[in-house]
Amino acid sequence: MELVPVADWWRDAVFYQVYVRSYADANGDGVGDLDGIRGRLDHLVALGVDALWLTPFFTSPMVDHGYDVADPRDVDPIFGDLAAFDRLLAAAHDVGIKVTIDVVPNHTSSQHPWFVEALASPPGSAARARYHFVDGHGPDGSEPPNNWPSIFGGPAWTRVPDGQWYLHLFAPEQPDLNWDNPEVAEDLARTLRFWLDRGVDGFRVDVAHGLAKPAGLPDMHTEGVHLLRSEDDDPRFDNDGVHDVHRLIRSVLDEYPDRMAVGEVWVRDNERLRLYVRPDELHFAFNFRLTEARWRADELTEAIEQSLETVRGTGTPTCWVWSNHDVKRHVSRFGDGLVGQRRARAAALLQLALPGIAFVYNGDELGLPSVEPPDEALTDPTWERSGHVERGRDNCRIPLPWSAGEPPYGFSPPEVDTWLPMPAGWSPLAADVQRLDASSMLSLYRAALELRGKHPGLSGDLTWLDAPAGCLAFRRDGGLTCVVNVTNKPVPLPPGEVVLSSVPVTGDLPGDATAWLT
Repeated sequence: MELVPVADWWRDAVFYQVYVRSYADANGDGVGDLDGIRGRLDHLVALGVDALWLTPFFTSPMVDHGYDVADPRDVDPIFGDLAAFDRLLAAAHDVGIKVTIDVVPNHTSSQHPWFVEALASPPGSAARARYHFVDGHGPDGSEPPNNWPSIFGGPAWTRVPDGQWYLHLFAPEQPDLNWDNPEVAEDLARTLRFWLDRGVDGFRVDVAHGLAKPAGLPDMHTEGVHLLRSEDDDPRFDNDGVHDVHRLIRSVLDEYPDRMAVGEVWVRDNERLRLYVRPDELHFAFNFRLTEARWRADELTEAIEQSLETVRGTGTPTCWVWSNHDVKRHVSRFGDGLVGQRRARAAALLQLALPGIAFVYNGDELGLPSVEPPDEALTDPTWERSGHVERGRDNCRIPLPWSAGEPPYGFSPPEVDTWLPMPAGWSPLAADVQRLDASSMLSLYRAALELRGKHPGLSGDLTWLDAPAGCLAFRRDGGLTCVVNVTNKPVPLPPGEVVLSSVPVTGDLPGDATAWLT
């Protein structure tokens, strides 16, 4: 069936992030693929999500697992082909699920035809003008043009044989594009239309706060710099010129009914972050405050209130996320083991009771923890670039367990090594086990998403309520109350009927638990 257009369908949607390599392997090579996603759509239908976000599946040498794009308008053979994408898109639409995909406008792969041409061209050429090629400092130009560090470790500059340097905020195989060059904008617009014409419902814009670079590429302070977050005086990020790029993206999307774009915007200042969701820019932006909050009532309340404050008066919904492919999974952030699981259950009901948009990372619904692979299995470029100091993000990208037994738990055939090794002991977390257990994390997510989709109490804004010390409570305009007990002791609940709770409730609300009441 064809999805019926719904204006602003995304405003209260639940998105499910598919890290394509780790969701499901259809061809048995140990790597997730597009046909694997299509073959497991029943899991997503039963879960009750509204839309998918697919991480990059484009042609790539896979230095950064697809975020180094060599051809943004084709599918890498490891994931399938364009026909496989079309099959997935059609199948998802048939069951009422929207499909959004990544777009990576900050950089290309070093194997992109443009960069290959740039390396073969002289300084000052049109080919080099698509990137940031700059002469170095020092009498012989042997020092980098500035002191910027790469997100993945080491300098953000690599020298080429003719003496010039090129900028890469990430790996050397990911050269940054020069957004002062009109060819770059024209190519992105072509890419957007290519996928929109195929029927995609929107885009997640990678490093949406990074694209524009300041004139003169000035030095920065480097002490205590966060990997991706924009600090007030970090010239790598959140330069005003980035908004021209988002206006371009919005102008293309406005040609297509009911399509959207969300930005990966690591900007903490509310006023600066609000600029990204102006009426002619992104439809909404990730607010990552919850990913940085500890399991403390004051920090959770502050994260929620600051997120709401960012969009207050804009007409743009807030976007809530606990985990993704770049951060340690929240089960592990909150303590791992039984404690982490219990808190993650409570966190799920907190997230899904908040007004706006929720993103669920694949494996959140199974309560997966982060698991560190052995050194020899690490694949994140951060491991090598940091001189084996920073282990990188592999721990949150382990493939999903589908069935009980031994690794790979139905992700791939038993005799196949998955692209990241799967740990022993994950049978209780497997989807087929949790599907039959009414008390499982999966069952909790299913129940919460079902209520979120139909309960009138989960509508409108929220109002904070008085709560016992170490707790937070709010009421949605529709009448549903959410109470979160972040302590380890029971607390009394306000009057009302408990319609869903993260643990059984017979009187007071136990510690590390959330309840929804009407």
